[in-house]
Amino acid sequence: MTSSSALHAPGWRTWSVWIVGVAAYVVAITNRTSLSSVGVDAAIRFDADASALSMFAVIQLAVYGSLQVPVGIVLDRLGARPVIAAGMVLMATGQLVMAFADAVGIGILARVLIGAGDAAVFPSVLRVIATWFPAQRSPLLVQLTGIIGQLGQIIAVVPLAALLHATSWSVAFGSLAGLTVLFAVLTFAIIRNRPPERRDDALDTSVDTDTGAIRVVRSAADLREGFRESWSHPATRLGFWSHFTTPFAGTAFVLLWGYPFLTAGQGLSPAVAASLMTILVLAGIVFGPILGALSSRHPTRRSRWLVLPTVVFQALAWLAVILWPGTAPVWLLVVLVVALASGGPASMIAFDHARTFNPSHRLSTATGIVNGGGFLAALIAILMIGVSMDLQGAGTPDTYSLDAFRIAFLTQVPLWIIGSWGIVRERSRTIRHIGGPGNLPR
Repeated sequence: MTSSSALHAPGWRTWSVWIVGVAAYVVAITNRTSLSSVGVDAAIRFDADASALSMFAVIQLAVYGSLQVPVGIVLDRLGARPVIAAGMVLMATGQLVMAFADAVGIGILARVLIGAGDAAVFPSVLRVIATWFPAQRSPLLVQLTGIIGQLGQIIAVVPLAALLHATSWSVAFGSLAGLTVLFAVLTFAIIRNRPPERRDDALDTSVDTDTGAIRVVRSAADLREGFRESWSHPATRLGFWSHFTTPFAGTAFVLLWGYPFLTAGQGLSPAVAASLMTILVLAGIVFGPILGALSSRHPTRRSRWLVLPTVVFQALAWLAVILWPGTAPVWLLVVLVVALASGGPASMIAFDHARTFNPSHRLSTATGIVNGGGFLAALIAILMIGVSMDLQGAGTPDTYSLDAFRIAFLTQVPLWIIGSWGIVRERSRTIRHIGGPGNLPR
């Protein structure tokens, strides 16, 4: 028995399901990064120092990362439609709480809800791609999903910040809650777990996206075994470390610390800082198709030619900015944001590892393991930057300084080293596991 979606070109319904899923991901990124350009406003509203402000992002990412495997298991069981709709509802609730929060504890509760809802969206869209599209389209579609989703950062940096400053905190975050509710309804109305030509919707199924073979998964034990088997394969761990190492610097920059660093540290105007954040998003859009095409053409060299060079590019760019005497010139800051932009598309390669080596009935579980790596690194980075600022006596907007930011951002270096070591180790183990690079599926 074969799947029609694996044999024929996708039709308008297939594309509409994916487009709605990607649009929901844009809204999820907007929710995730909604504090990125209003960090100073948040510090004032909540009377929070750097460590407390970091906790907003750290707890949000901790919830996101800790839910990746449970969300993957639920996705493998229930499919994308109910999971993505529930995620949107949770994020809307979180933003509504944030709209009226005036204490740190309430603000953290709001970010917990946002992190929980956000955790459901991207894995669900990956599930849509794996279920509705043939396997050979997956690398490019995953890249496109990632880069289009980053448009949500622009919404968070420009329109949301403008709305906040033109109206009020409650109006801005309440409006974002309303937009997210709208997409909860839209995703539930449009997205379906499987193409209509498949008549097995009443059963939980495994679909091999390379061959189209379908197998029914009837017991919860299959899902528990799927987690163990996914983690036991070195390629899944290679994906974990690839996602751990590549995007965290950009996530920390966009989610919380980039805007204060550019304005309070580098002395740039809010308009110039917003322009640099926009360049970061646009550069990611450029990198995405390039890295996606290279990943498809050179599957045996993804780690050495794409992932590790991206890590080196980011580390060298940050060190150049940190070591520059005085404030860095704008051209060097442009190089920095372009380097950080490469991390997101490079991290998408990690999902190729999960897709290549895991059957469809445990694909979302493996995806959750991989996705958790990047957000574990990001929450560690954000927390260490905030703690470092406090330890230097620069924990509030009034005391932010360039020298304090320089030392704080150096705390990212150990994460790059640990992650690169994991990539090199698991790459060699993956090659041995499959009997040599010539046996790597393409």
